[in-house]
Amino acid sequence: MPLTSADFAAIWLTLQLASITTALLLLLGTPLAWWLAHTRSWLKAPIGALVAMPLVLPPTVIGFYLLVAMGPQGPVGALTQSLGLGTLPFTFAGLVVGSLFYSLPFVVQPIQNAFSAMGPRPLEVAATLRAGPLDRFFHVALPLARPGLVTASVLGFAHTLGEFGVVLMIGGNIPDQTRVVSVQIFNHVEAMEYARAHWLAAGMLVFSFAILLALQARGLAANRAIN
Repeated sequence: MPLTSADFAAIWLTLQLASITTALLLLLGTPLAWWLAHTRSWLKAPIGALVAMPLVLPPTVIGFYLLVAMGPQGPVGALTQSLGLGTLPFTFAGLVVGSLFYSLPFVVQPIQNAFSAMGPRPLEVAATLRAGPLDRFFHVALPLARPGLVTASVLGFAHTLGEFGVVLMIGGNIPDQTRVVSVQIFNHVEAMEYARAHWLAAGMLVFSFAILLALQARGLAANRAIN
């Protein structure tokens, strides 16, 4: 059989990681994107730069500093230990935290662009109809930003699927706990099991292409509908 039980376990773990990370990023990233799209604070530039940092930093750099911060001597590690939670490195929870940082710009930036593109007019009209701030956000802003939310979900999910440097630094290579598909491909290559590596790599390639193709097709359809 081309794929082993360890390969299927890595695939399942990767899908779990990508799903949880995407859901959390949408929950946490949407308010952040809203703030970045509308604030006039001087903090917008530095916070926007921090959000975009994973786009230019090597994944191993992000993984290293997260490993230090979440380790026994780090501030996050000291906090989690004081709460009786142990340390996060080399656990699935640690992978989720690393993935949140690594995929953050791929979720926040599309949503921020969608909020910025709608302009103030729809919200002003809603305000004249006595809609409160929460009503304007949930019943006007979010529906209008739906294309950005869909793009953010797809990009966040796909980007998390392809992680390697961050997850290897934080999670290591523990079967059924932190060994995701990218690490499993690396294991096959190290063991010179190129056929098995090819099956996993080709599957990732086809899946990623299909996701991005569907996203492109949706964007073209939306543009035709507008025009």
